[in-house]
Amino acid sequence: MVQQVQKTKAIGTTLVDVKGLKVHFPVKGGLLGRTVGQVKAVDGVDLFVRRGETLGLVGESGCGKSTTGRAILQLIKPTAGTVKLDGVELTTASSNDIRRKRAEMQMVFQDPYSSLDPRYTIGQIISEPLENFKRGNAKEIQEEVANLMETVGLNPFYVNRFAHEFSGGQRQRIGIARALALHPSFVVADEPVSALDVSIQAQVLNLLQDLQGKFGLTYLFVAHNLSVVKHISDRVAVMYLGRVVELAKSESLYETPLHPYTQALLSAIPVPDPEVELRRKRIILEGDVPSPVNPPSGCNFHPRCWKAQAICREVIPPLEEKQSNHYAACHFPG
Repeated sequence: MVQQVQKTKAIGTTLVDVKGLKVHFPVKGGLLGRTVGQVKAVDGVDLFVRRGETLGLVGESGCGKSTTGRAILQLIKPTAGTVKLDGVELTTASSNDIRRKRAEMQMVFQDPYSSLDPRYTIGQIISEPLENFKRGNAKEIQEEVANLMETVGLNPFYVNRFAHEFSGGQRQRIGIARALALHPSFVVADEPVSALDVSIQAQVLNLLQDLQGKFGLTYLFVAHNLSVVKHISDRVAVMYLGRVVELAKSESLYETPLHPYTQALLSAIPVPDPEVELRRKRIILEGDVPSPVNPPSGCNFHPRCWKAQAICREVIPPLEEKQSNHYAACHFPG
């Protein structure tokens, strides 16, 4: 209870601050396996997450959303940039310091089928972080596991069952319970509902929101479904080819998008009104997404942008505040 009150007092302050984050993967080739290029999966991401809020991170498949989330948690070592969690720099921290910070930052994985060890019972899966961080004796850990299962809507009676005996939605609840075991302050939810049936998605989203209010959690919610992101997020960051191109409050971004790519994405959301759907204009992007091995010069989006001019091909637009609390990386926003 003391921990929950302390988190509540600090709501609104910056918990996670990311600047210039890059993750480049080497491309090997030739008989000697030399490095012949680099996949620029994340290429200069700037964003921040305030304590107690949900920041949605959206974009096309392959734009670097999941890699960004994993790099923030140091599950993937960044090539460059800084990541601060509650003022502590993670990219230069030792492995022991990172391990100690693991209690404060956790992850809910996309696939509830492959993220749970099939050899472990549910009780063993949820209790593993408690045992690793020595959070009590065997009886106390057993009681905490039961409490966590009840918190996420699972019957503690099933504690000795294995993952394959549960449905997809129940497995994702198990993953959420495991992530909450150490009472983290920051949770990266990597497309936590994309592998679930539509009927179950709303239940898991509502559970995440309830847990956020109960434990004062801060979320980075990674997704490609713009409707889901709008439902759960306080602010939304849009990524394209390894960079954040727009960052704003959810209402502002959905009502008045400034970046052409965001405008194209939002135009693709179906409207549940046939007459409105027929009248509205759909923005069709021409061409393919460029390769992250050889991204375009200047603005990554300029080969597909109908506003592109000479400066767009030469100068990378910085992510700047174009309106109050509304950031965009575009030379000609609006």
